[in-house]
Amino acid sequence: MMSMTGYGRAIVAREGRTMTVELKSVNHRFLDISLRMPRTLGFLEDTARKTIGERLSRGHIDVNLTYQNQRTDARKVQLDEALAKQYASALENLNRTLEIDPGTGLDKIATYPDVLIVTEAEEDEETLKALLCDALNEALDKLITMRASEGERMKNALLTIISEIEQKSFLIDERYPETVNEYAKRLNERLSDLLQEKADPARIAQEVAIMADRAAVDEETVRLRSHIQHARELCAQSQPAGRSLDFLVQEMNREVNTITSKSQDLPITEACLSCKSAIEKLREQLQNIE
Repeated sequence: MMSMTGYGRAIVAREGRTMTVELKSVNHRFLDISLRMPRTLGFLEDTARKTIGERLSRGHIDVNLTYQNQRTDARKVQLDEALAKQYASALENLNRTLEIDPGTGLDKIATYPDVLIVTEAEEDEETLKALLCDALNEALDKLITMRASEGERMKNALLTIISEIEQKSFLIDERYPETVNEYAKRLNERLSDLLQEKADPARIAQEVAIMADRAAVDEETVRLRSHIQHARELCAQSQPAGRSLDFLVQEMNREVNTITSKSQDLPITEACLSCKSAIEKLREQLQNIE
């Protein structure tokens, strides 16, 4: 089981090139990737998204990618020869017009705008792609390790809450026969008071049978425990289980609501309210499960 919260950072340096990848993830219904990277590396965006998508299924992922090229051939200086000649010609004309020698040394002309242009050397795309994949996978390893550690803690919390719901379901099953007996006793006393004589046992039995059928909750508690068992199985598997668990929690809540609507007994109602509170805790925990 994985949490959707995590962090991972990796730096890979090779042959004068350095790629740094930083990942932060939080909960999200789907896999949502937000990429920040140098414009010159835009051709790597599809590779980055595919690599992340192969290892993560849910969560909002912030990806910050930086790159440095410290090789001697990383930059080139280009001379705009025509522009330099125009600067020199303009300075000579200025000298003749004002009879002032402004100086036309090379060092001065080189400082004028756009005479010397520094450009980035063309990068080897396959080399950068390999560098990105190495850095991204290392960062993903760290992110997933953190998500797994947090997920283990959350799984234990989920299993504890699920056990609480299961115990309440057993309490409801144990309590139900008592509610039938108590109803029969109350009905007998009420009819005896009204009739001023002992009530007809057959009539009481008929009324109790109708009440028992209407208030029967054994089908709901059986389904509830079936959902609980399925939830435990999902918690034990290695595949992402967040969406499936979320569906099961909805089904658990449906069964508990049905039992509550049938209940005419205070202890059963209180047990149902405890179940609903526990189910709400499950729902909150599942917001951050992958």
